[in-house]
Amino acid sequence: MPLPPPVIVVPGITASYLNDEYPVTPEVVWSVVTRRFERIRLHPDKAPRQARPCYEANQPARIVPGQVFEIAYKELIAELRHNLSRREDEPVPVYQFSYDWRMPLNSIQDTLADFVNEVIDRTCLMRHYAEDGYAATPKVNLLGHSMGGLVIAGYLASHAGDAAGRIKDVCTLATPFRGSFEAIVKMLTGTADLGGGSPSSREREAARVMPSLYHLLPSIKGRGWIDIDPDLGDSIFQPEVWQASILDTIREYVRLYAVEPGNKARRSEQADRLIAGLLKAADSHRKTIEKLDLAAVGLKPENWLAVVGIGSRTRVRMAIRKDRSGKPEFVLTSDDRLNHFDPKAPEAKDGAMSGDGTVPFEGAVPGFLAREHLVCVTPADYGYWEWQDRATTQVGGFHGILPNMNLIHRLIIRHFTKSPDPHKNTWGLSAPGVAKADWKPPMSLRHGKP
Repeated sequence: MPLPPPVIVVPGITASYLNDEYPVTPEVVWSVVTRRFERIRLHPDKAPRQARPCYEANQPARIVPGQVFEIAYKELIAELRHNLSRREDEPVPVYQFSYDWRMPLNSIQDTLADFVNEVIDRTCLMRHYAEDGYAATPKVNLLGHSMGGLVIAGYLASHAGDAAGRIKDVCTLATPFRGSFEAIVKMLTGTADLGGGSPSSREREAARVMPSLYHLLPSIKGRGWIDIDPDLGDSIFQPEVWQASILDTIREYVRLYAVEPGNKARRSEQADRLIAGLLKAADSHRKTIEKLDLAAVGLKPENWLAVVGIGSRTRVRMAIRKDRSGKPEFVLTSDDRLNHFDPKAPEAKDGAMSGDGTVPFEGAVPGFLAREHLVCVTPADYGYWEWQDRATTQVGGFHGILPNMNLIHRLIIRHFTKSPDPHKNTWGLSAPGVAKADWKPPMSLRHGKP
């Protein structure tokens, strides 16, 4: 049996350290315990000869990505490195792909494309892979959590020619393929289940000019949706449906940081162009991954393990109404946070009005996979000894800590190695509305926890 391909782990939004390398001794400006919003805010202008999409508002600076967050990924990476390797002297490489999560996803995808090639080149230099004939048909496995799954899907869609034949298997965990309402909450209040602590005006300001966050806006249709007043528009990606307070903040931001701030009218025009551009780019990206053709990159549905978290109270809908002056107003209420998943009737269609605390079930359904192929997990799937992760889930939410679940580790290892499960130690649930008999996970699985 050939050696398993190397693995690239792509973390979610906010889950990579950011370091400022302008000081002689680099400074950490974003980590598990450090959140310097004033240092990571992005400039509203584009530089004349810009090497990347965005630079920082406060110059001089040079913000670059550091390591991934240990709390979410250290155990996952360690387990994969240990369990994928047959012998200690023949390790299977598991690389962390740290990236600047503030950037537009197209830019991050280009960086991932280069990193895939780098990992292949490095693996070819490992003796046991060379002896195994890896260089003849080099491939990698991709694992993405949350927004990391969007980066992977976007990479495959936009780099199909380069990716074709280079990707063996893919696993995505709790990925908002059709968005999350928490992205809007983050822009409105400065706090949401996407990550972060108490709300602050600094966080709101940083969020409203962060390209990546717009890629997480919801485009859900059906039972969980954005109910937009038809007089305003029909899509969250239309500037006309956005609340005035957000646009006003961006106008003030332009006044403070634009190189040529101009008068009030010019500031307003630049702000309008800025948000229109952010929304257009996000909408285009969403449509691109909706049309992802797996066959074009040499994949079949059984090559993609899409794990979806359900069974947690999650915002599954919201409304955009006209205020007294006829302008858009985002309406957020606690009634929109629901968990209709019933563990005694996991196949019930009403269970779709649930999620992982951050991403609603409908937001986690990819357009390129049938619902029959999804594998759902719940907080009840933690093992007896995973009490610390249970406690963390209660405090911080299921979405962010899901990569730590032991069951998830076993599912990923089975998916990447195509190994059997003689001890029946892996399981999952079919998606709400999908009967057990119609379930088609990418591997043989028990339906439900033993």
